[in-house]
Amino acid sequence: MVNAQELDSLNAEQLRALAAELIAQAAQRERVIAGKDGELKYRQAKIDQLTHEMAVLKRWKFGRSGERLDPVQLSLLDETLDADIAAIELELEQLAPPPRADTQAGQPKRTRLPSGLARVEIAHEPESTICTTPGCGCTLKRIGEDVSEKLDYTPGVFTVERHVRGKWACSKCQSLTQAPVPAQVIDKGIPTAGLLAQVLVAKYADHLPLYRQEGIFGRAGLAIARSTLGAWVGMCGVQLQPLVDALKDEILSCAVLHADETPVQMLKPGAGKTHRAYLWAYAPGAFEDTKAVVYDFCESRAGEHARAFLGDWKGSLICDDYAGYKQSIARGITEVGCLAHARRKFFDLHAANKSQVAQSALQQIATIYEIERELKNLEPGERQRIRQLRSAPVMDALQRWMLLTRQKITDGSASAKALDYSLKRWGALTRFVGDGRLPVDNNWIENQIRPISIGRNNWLFAGSLRAGQRAAAVMSLIQSARMNRHDPYAYLKDVLTRLPTHRASRVEELLPHRWQPATI
Repeated sequence: MVNAQELDSLNAEQLRALAAELIAQAAQRERVIAGKDGELKYRQAKIDQLTHEMAVLKRWKFGRSGERLDPVQLSLLDETLDADIAAIELELEQLAPPPRADTQAGQPKRTRLPSGLARVEIAHEPESTICTTPGCGCTLKRIGEDVSEKLDYTPGVFTVERHVRGKWACSKCQSLTQAPVPAQVIDKGIPTAGLLAQVLVAKYADHLPLYRQEGIFGRAGLAIARSTLGAWVGMCGVQLQPLVDALKDEILSCAVLHADETPVQMLKPGAGKTHRAYLWAYAPGAFEDTKAVVYDFCESRAGEHARAFLGDWKGSLICDDYAGYKQSIARGITEVGCLAHARRKFFDLHAANKSQVAQSALQQIATIYEIERELKNLEPGERQRIRQLRSAPVMDALQRWMLLTRQKITDGSASAKALDYSLKRWGALTRFVGDGRLPVDNNWIENQIRPISIGRNNWLFAGSLRAGQRAAAVMSLIQSARMNRHDPYAYLKDVLTRLPTHRASRVEELLPHRWQPATI
């Protein structure tokens, strides 16, 4: 800053320069203030939204005397609402952290873990027992310790981790040194990362609702209330969401994608009944190096959901003939047909009446699949070369046969419908011939949906979009771990252990296709 005396000594040119500098500084401060004001408005709007959602969930949870649901549905509703409420509370805490719990009077104390459970003691001591106070350098003396207990679980057995943090004091300068509290994915909670991973894998991979897990834990020696389990699930969903967002970005960086969707039942509180929602699945092409899948839970099958997920992505999309993808394709995405869907039309026709037309089509399509089995492990360029040499003539002959046969068949017949499906999509169905990066069908993504389809009779998405989206997020990580030949439990346990201290800018290191177990 320029003082008054220095200001008097400045000439006109210097004064103009000073004025310009001050104006620029003032403008910069205004921009900073405007940015902070915008951030505050966004935070407040988000807080208001979450507060309203919380009120709705609590009304459903505590005021459902007229709910027309059977006991199993009510149990699923309870655990979903508990998870949703816990997730919202954590999001609100992240937006506006509340005062520290130890400064609040009247806080209930957590029930002590049963003394009969086996305990594993983990010591946390300072790296050095030399006083770090400037000018001191004395040897510290141990004067006590703080002990916290975490509940761990391996299949069938509960154990307790006793984290002992010694207190070291300097007799000269009276300073106190103590190792920091180990970071946890659920701050101040009792579950270890292993227990949380077990709950998530059991719920979303093994399709065990929380009320069943409550019974399993009870037989192992400690009954954990399903409301507590639900709260853990909700908080883990919030903490894991950045990984799923990063996984989505990774998938959308690929040039070839698979897409498919499957119906699931969604339980809506207040209505007392279920309605059909959809789980959309997206994965890099079967020949891409990245092995991953992202599920997107949506309330309907409307094409707007696919457009919202894909955004500005441009590439080759392998999908069926569902109209929901057409607008995305019209915006510049290259459509790639699924030969397996075309084959399925003829297979069903042959199974129904032993159609000779269907049998001939199946034989010709089988030739394509025989060639593809030989090309599976080749590089894209070599795969394309061989396809041009061997597959192209087969597909050309198949098209000529279909056109000739269609002229002989009555409109509206089952054979005509099967032929029309392929002929109308012929350009998309043959696109794989000219691009070695493209698979011949969409079976890759259908295989990633199959575990969910098998287990959906054991679970319901209940209560809100939040519950479905949380399930989709966790299942994305679990299935992606499986695709990379990782044990989902080992993967989630390690990720939940490392996540609290892992840099947000390097979250991609924890994605299933890049994950490496932490070394001790």
